[in-house]
Amino acid sequence: MAGKLMKAVQYNGYGKGPDGLQHAEVPIPTPKNNEVLLKLEAASLNPFDWKVQKGMLRPFLPRKFPHIPEWWWTAVTKENITVARPSELSADKVVGLPIAGLTAHQAITQSAGVELDGNGKKKTNILITAASGGVGHYAVQLAKLGNTHVTATCGARNIELVKNLGADEVLDYKTPDGAALRSPSGIKYDAVIHCATSIPWSTFEPNLSPNGKVVDITPGPSALVTFALKKLTLSKKQLVPLILIPKSENLQYLVNLVKEGKLKTIIDSKYPLGKAKDAWAKSIDGHATGKIIVEP
Repeated sequence: MAGKLMKAVQYNGYGKGPDGLQHAEVPIPTPKNNEVLLKLEAASLNPFDWKVQKGMLRPFLPRKFPHIPEWWWTAVTKENITVARPSELSADKVVGLPIAGLTAHQAITQSAGVELDGNGKKKTNILITAASGGVGHYAVQLAKLGNTHVTATCGARNIELVKNLGADEVLDYKTPDGAALRSPSGIKYDAVIHCATSIPWSTFEPNLSPNGKVVDITPGPSALVTFALKKLTLSKKQLVPLILIPKSENLQYLVNLVKEGKLKTIIDSKYPLGKAKDAWAKSIDGHATGKIIVEP
């Protein structure tokens, strides 16, 4: 690919939000022996992208500037974590799976221990916060494939959407009960898939079952402190930070669910690459319903 260029969006330093993004042409990378070259058909934004730009992972990421958000370009990646897109599925139907979908899958199956074949011996009571968001809307659908009772929180405008995704109970997060995370039926949660931000442990704890856990998909410093304290004090109620470990077999499983009509991607909005700044701003705003997609 020497000499060939591709369009990209990059930034040269921390901060500045959408205004820090710049359009550029960069060399097409050459894959190594264990890598494949991916042609971009669509890219899905995740909060991780702008949090890296904000400097929340410095000095670990970005490794250097200028930095191109990883999922936004014709990139190389390891062959053993990729799966082929079925020809009958358009890119926008599966573009959210590699990050948001896998995060939801790992949280539900590994962290919360839900068996997605529905054969769990005991019904698991699950709370999913920000259930209309990128990870949350996948988490609701996946949880309902198991033997679960799902309570969900979201904004008032998305209550019917989240019910249609399968949630048994839906709370408006701005109401007193929603802010307190109280189940309308009075149940205690065996696991919370925490996709929102700024909810303290003191709000979760009284709503947990005796061995309940909170799975935090975007753990910040306070969550890590809580995690350590609960471990040190041998508390039965735990906070579990989630670190995504992508696996091709899990991605293939999700793709198969989409093919079978058991999992769908809710699209908030689509933007051409030329309007990447608008997409970035939409993601930072934090009120997207489902996924924000950028197309070349």
